[in-house]
Formats: sequence, C-alpha cells, structure tokens
Amino acid sequence: MKTIHAVISCALLAPIAAIAQPRAAIPLDTEWLFHKIGDHGWQAVALPHSFDGYRGPAWYRRTVHLSRARHGQRHFLEFDGALLVAEAWINGQPAGRHAGGFARFRFDITDLLRDGDNEIVVRVDNAPGKDIAPLAGDYTLAGGLYRKVRLVTTGDVHFDMLDYGGPGVYFKPSAVTREHAELAWTVRARNERARAVRAVVATQLRDAQQNVVASARKMVLLPPRGTVQVELRAALPAPHLWQGVDDPYLYTSEAVLSEESAADRAAGDQLSFQAGLRDIRLDPQRGLLLNGASYQVHGVNVHQTSLPGKGIAASDADIDADYRILSELGVTGLRYAHYQHPQRAYDLSDRAGWLVWTELPLTAAVDGSDAFLANGKQQLRELVRQNSNHPSVMVWGLGNEIYQSDAASARVLDALQRAAHEEDPSRPTAYANCCGPIDGAQASHTDAVGSNVYFGWYDGQFADLGPFLDANHARRPATPLAVSEYGAGASALHQEDPPQRPQPGGRWHPEQYQALYHEAAWPQLAARPWLWANFIWVGFDFASAGRNEGDTPGFNDKGLVSFDRNVRKDAYFWYQAHWTTRPMAYITSRRHALRTQAAAQVKVYSNQPSARLRLNGIDLGERPVNGHIATWQVQLAEGANRLEVTAGAAADSVDWPLRPAPASR
Repeated sequence: MKTIHAVISCALLAPIAAIAQPRAAIPLDTEWLFHKIGDHGWQAVALPHSFDGYRGPAWYRRTVHLSRARHGQRHFLEFDGALLVAEAWINGQPAGRHAGGFARFRFDITDLLRDGDNEIVVRVDNAPGKDIAPLAGDYTLAGGLYRKVRLVTTGDVHFDMLDYGGPGVYFKPSAVTREHAELAWTVRARNERARAVRAVVATQLRDAQQNVVASARKMVLLPPRGTVQVELRAALPAPHLWQGVDDPYLYTSEAVLSEESAADRAAGDQLSFQAGLRDIRLDPQRGLLLNGASYQVHGVNVHQTSLPGKGIAASDADIDADYRILSELGVTGLRYAHYQHPQRAYDLSDRAGWLVWTELPLTAAVDGSDAFLANGKQQLRELVRQNSNHPSVMVWGLGNEIYQSDAASARVLDALQRAAHEEDPSRPTAYANCCGPIDGAQASHTDAVGSNVYFGWYDGQFADLGPFLDANHARRPATPLAVSEYGAGASALHQEDPPQRPQPGGRWHPEQYQALYHEAAWPQLAARPWLWANFIWVGFDFASAGRNEGDTPGFNDKGLVSFDRNVRKDAYFWYQAHWTTRPMAYITSRRHALRTQAAAQVKVYSNQPSARLRLNGIDLGERPVNGHIATWQVQLAEGANRLEVTAGAAADSVDWPLRPAPASR
C-alpha cells in the first residue's frame, strides 16, 4: 500500500505557555486514494471529491504521520459532509459512524492514534436507506467526501466537539432594539481528564473596529470526563443592528475556556465567529419585519453549488462565484434546498445581508419508523446547532413537498416541530407545501407555510397565481404565508419568439416562455406585501436524475442561470431590472440570433425611466420603460443587423443576422 504523509509539526503539538489557544486544524484534503465497486484498483484524488451515477459504497484511505506524542490533547476527525452514511477506521480500529449526508460531524480519534504513521480509512455509502432522510427528491443524490476533511486538535479541556457537529458555543441575542440588546452565550465546556478541573469561561463581543463592547465571565467546576453547560449574560446599549442588504453589520463573538490555575491556563480552547444583532418576526398581515420594519424578502432557491466536471465537490471559490451572480441579480434572501448547505454559504449570506430559509432533507416521502424519526431529529439538531449563530438564518424548514398525508408524516412533522422549538425557540419553523390545501393536514404542523406553485407551467394559467394566494390568505389569516417555489423551465438552446406554451415533460423549453412566465408572476407577488418571502425555483439549473426533459436528460432547467454558469437567461435580467438600482438595460431574445423574418419585436428590460434603440446606427427613438419593459417593432435588413439600446448610464447590444427562409415552390 502506498504511504501518504501529512506532517504535523512539533510546534503545533507542543504546549502553549501563556494562554488557551485556538484549536489547531490540519487540512486533510490531499493525497487520498479512492475505490468503489467496478473500479480497477485505487485512484489518487483530492477533496472535495464526489461520484455520480452510482448508489452504493466507496472507500477512501490515506496515511497521516504524527511526529511526536500528544499528551494532554484531543484529536478529532472532522468532516464537513459525506454522502450518505460514513464510517471511519483509524489503524484498523472503528472510529465512528454518521448517518446523514449534509451536516458536519466529528469522531474523537485520540485513543486510536499512535506516534508515526496512522492509516485513515473511510467508507461512504449513498445507497437508499429507509431510516435516513432523504428517501426521495427531485435532485441527484451523489456520493463521496464532497466537502473538506481535517484533523482538529484541542486541549483536554475544550468546547464540546461532539455536540452534533456544532461549535459548542452558541450566541443568543434577544430583546434587540436600536436602544438595547440582551446578550447570552450558551457554552458547553468539556473536561476529558480523570480528575475534576476548575475552569474559567469568558466571552466577549467585538465591534467591526475590534473594540470589546460587551463581556461575561464565569467560574465553573468541570467533573471528570464530563460536560457542563454554562450560561453567560451581558447587555449592549445602542447596538449596531444587522439590517439586511442595507447594512449587514457583523460583530465578532469570542469565547475562551481555560483552567483556573496559572500553571495550567494554557490547557483550554478558544473560538470566534461572526455574529449579528437583529430582530425578525413573521406577521400574517405585514410580511417579514426586520428590526420592526417591513422588509421584502425576494430571491431564489439554490441547491449547493454543482458544476460540470466537479458535481457537488465545489470549492470555496466556486461557491463565491455563484454568490456573486446572485448578488448581481439583487436577491435579498435565499432558500437552501433541500438540506443543510456548506458553512461557506451561510457565512456569505451573513456578510451580504441575505435572509435564509434553511431546511431538513425531508422531501417527497417519510417513513414512520422510530429509526427514521430518530435520524430526522439528529439531522435537525445538527442543522440548528451548526447554524443558529448565523444572523442570516430566519426560519428552520422542516420539510418540502411530502406527497403522503397520513399518520406517519403527521407523527414525524409534529415531533420535528417540537424538537425545533426546544432547540431554538427564537426562530419560527416553515413547511413548503405543494400537494394539499393550505388548510389541510400536511400544512398544519409548522409556524409558517410556503406554497410551491407553478401556474402557467404544470397547470393553470399565469393569472391564477394571485387569486390562489388570496384564497390561501383568507383560509389561513393568522398564519404567515410565503411562496417557497415558482418557476418554469427554459433551455438557452431553445428559442421561439413568440413562444407557444411548452409541455413541462417535453424536450422543447423555449427561453422566451420562461421570461413570459416570470413577467406575469412577479407583479402578482409584489402586489401582496403580506407574503413574508418569495423564492424563484431555481437560481441555477441542476442535476436531477429522474428527469428527461428540456435539452439535456437528467437536469432540471428552471434555473435563471444555466448549469455551466455561461448563460444568464432572459428571466434573470427581468428580476435584475426589478431588484437592483444600478442602471441596467438588457435586450431579450438575444440567443434567437438567426432570424428568418424581417418583422421583429425588440423587448428591453431596464430599471431606467426610458430607453433609446438604434438599429444599424439608425435612431429608432426613445420609449418609456413601463413596468420595466420597453418595446419596439422593427424591420430587419437582410444580412447583419446590430441592435443597440441605451438607458441612462446603461447600454446593451446584440447582433441579429437575417436570412429569409427560401420561398416555397
């Protein structure tokens, strides 16, 4: 077997003389060997790594070299995510098993390590299992160590590393106003020693200029090999509030755990993370209230970043690129479909000021067994504890489009509702409803409800959306309601101007029809401010193995942006015209470039009051932009045609060559 080394330096493992230091994290992303059934031998891979088109077990292995003894330290193998079940062995001894594909988890491997070479073997299995969510869903469930892995080293006295993958330190502001905020930290302090330890827990909050603005401190007696939950409180006058996209102000929360005695003060732990102070409420009549004021949450659903050639094994740079596209679109919120997303995504939403609906992978189907419910509660606790410190998170989603409305689904949803409120009473729960009435049993378990609606695509007409929402509001006047999904398919390769209504399950999905769908949908949503959020399905085209429609089998093409990110479809710019203030103008149907008819309509989306069009240098006049649209009827010349539009400081241009169709005989 090939030996692979990652040397941990003596400096990282040596005692630190002065004060408890941040935990050391050694990346384990390179020099892995990978094997799955059907492969010939082992192949070298780097993490993140995923495999697709295969549901079953696969193995990863590597060797870590530890250069000296590690007295007084604990070592944890930390995974940011592994699909769907992961088991690990260290030097042939079992280290742990985790069921659930989307959350961070850790194994304490201290007692399994030795000086010198240590072999790590990880088995992942993405095969369907009746006890683990998701049981089904409209997305491809890939496999692998598709997020990062690291070795984390702490002292014997540390913040609880085995608290459902959470940080062990939880910041809980309350009673937040412009005048005052109550601050609380819940700290889980762990002592791995065989004797009791007197320790100091200290927390503080720093502002953006790194000034300490609040602090708390408490002495605690940690029992042998025990965990103590410590509550600390402080207050902050005149807090700088996190105000969404207008002012996403972030503080830094810091926590230090150290032994009381001066000789042992080096043994301990430090942790810091971003924190925001805001008050969010869902009002059935006024929509979402951010710090007491109505706030429009509009955006898109997103799956975790997935790219050609990489699948879901996306890097931080890949995620950053996606979020730049969403920023340019002008979103104020995101719905994370349909599972926990990587921490990078939540961090970026914190910084951008976007409000996030994040949810469990409870999609399409549930199982009523005790084992399934236990796994659902585990995944819920992981979701909450790993993400409750993020100011961007506004609701906990408990499920999406569960097609069965029966005793089993009711039992699971009721139990998860209770567990969510036990974990975090400060945030409401939500359910994305599609397949039953808004006042039916399936939509009755959560604090708030979203509707997945596709009038004008799967059924009904464009104009049905508003009356449907009004009827829901009349049936549930005391329940906060949102639109969790709406959208239509579109292939950037399919052009038809004007388009006929396509078949959703068919191969022909013209881009222009998607644009007409959204032109009709958005005014109906914007006219109903009692909706606390509106989310388009979906931001980016994504893999869905069960689909055979549009231009590429195995994909859902309802994205505003193509899977390869090379095309921002016309509908993307329709929303940019509504959601952004930076001057923009966009000529639609630009991919319908080869024209056969001289008569053509030019349609422009813009956020400016008027726009001017030129065709082949000839000024065709200025038109008002009504409802963010300006149109001209033009006659194209045979051969090349250059269209240029200006709208304030914005400009756009396209080329539409005309080749008349041959006359029929």
